[in-house]
Amino acid sequence: MTCYLGLGSNLGNRQEYIENAILELSLNPKIKILNESKIIETKPFGKIIQPDFLNCVVKIETIFSASNLLKTCLNIENKLNRVRDEKWGPRTIDIDILFYGNEIIKSKNLTIPHPELHKRFFVLQSLHEICPNFIHPKFKKTMTTLKEKLEKI
Repeated sequence: MTCYLGLGSNLGNRQEYIENAILELSLNPKIKILNESKIIETKPFGKIIQPDFLNCVVKIETIFSASNLLKTCLNIENKLNRVRDEKWGPRTIDIDILFYGNEIIKSKNLTIPHPELHKRFFVLQSLHEICPNFIHPKFKKTMTTLKEKLEKI
């Protein structure tokens, strides 16, 4: 299954945390890294005062189910010292499943496509970079179209 993951870090050596997360993904025999966007610096979301983020998107191929991919991402976050004190709080690393193929998944622990990605310019910018013509399975619009729409707001 072709998937897109969003990675972000705003604590410690942000670049190193992102690079280490990508390395951990690549070392898993059930995951193949296909492409990576540039790493960009972005302002944080939410009401918490915190440092700016470095963010990127990674395109992968995996034989994991969506739930097992989530477990793998959470394990990598834990290995890289992710602490979950508050929603949208500072973090060493965040790995979000943005898309799992064209599937739409809604469960207690997992919502795919990521429910906020169409509102976040930095995610759309990175997706536009590596998959401009990918069609959002819920909104039926390309990454280019979603990015351009958000730019007008």
